[in-house]
Amino acid sequence: MTERTRKEGRERGEEWWSTEIIEMRPGMIRLRGYPIEDLIGRVSFPAMIWLMLRGELPTEAQASLLGTALGAAVDHGPQAPLIAIARMAATCGVGINSAMASAINVLGDVHGGAGEQALGFFGDIAAAMDAGQSLEDAVADRVDRFFARSGYVPGLGHRFHPVDPRAPRLLELVREAARQGTVSGRFADIAEAVEAAVERRKGKRIPLNIDGATAVIYGELGFPPPLTRGLFVLSRSVGILAHAWEQSQYPDRNKGPLPREWLWAYEGTPERRLPEASEP
Repeated sequence: MTERTRKEGRERGEEWWSTEIIEMRPGMIRLRGYPIEDLIGRVSFPAMIWLMLRGELPTEAQASLLGTALGAAVDHGPQAPLIAIARMAATCGVGINSAMASAINVLGDVHGGAGEQALGFFGDIAAAMDAGQSLEDAVADRVDRFFARSGYVPGLGHRFHPVDPRAPRLLELVREAARQGTVSGRFADIAEAVEAAVERRKGKRIPLNIDGATAVIYGELGFPPPLTRGLFVLSRSVGILAHAWEQSQYPDRNKGPLPREWLWAYEGTPERRLPEASEP
């Protein structure tokens, strides 16, 4: 029997959910060691996110760049499945928290996971460069590998925008942060080299999208890929909340995905009747 399993009573209970994030007793709250009253009014929300996830406070420039990425991805309209779900849920009379949860629960690999995939892809290229490969060779090898496997590269292209209007501005701010020494600019270099490699392969430019651009920022700031998805959830929750609240102010009830006069295409078995139903 280990020392841990021998412990009983209060000591065992206190260790059950051990954490390095928060210390709390009656009249005292400390986040990563900082008294909450010291943080309130002095530390921005992006800096609080950084502190909670990373254990240390960022510089103001780092917090600003993180906030920029979070702010850029807050919404993309009701045609996005999660926003449509939030609005439909609101018409069903559920609370705003339930509408938000319904929307967040559809964020997975296909819808919401591209940023994580992009940062994993960029990070793999960075690791190859650390192992001695040139930027061009590392990018070419991995672009070829991705095309062979899936036919696309994460973080590029958009089904609505020929050029995602958010991406160039985010890359511009990354370059500015690199000039100021806040970040290295390495992930921006990788993303632009990936764009160029894909253009050579396909014969047309497929620009960086919001997922790729925010992945650049999160990579520059040192966040691991899995946290990228969580950060996207935090960001898009702002839009989810806004849409759920707006929809809750309208009188619509049980509003489905299509107007009532538009019905779905039925492709099943033609009409058939039970024998007893056709008898006089």
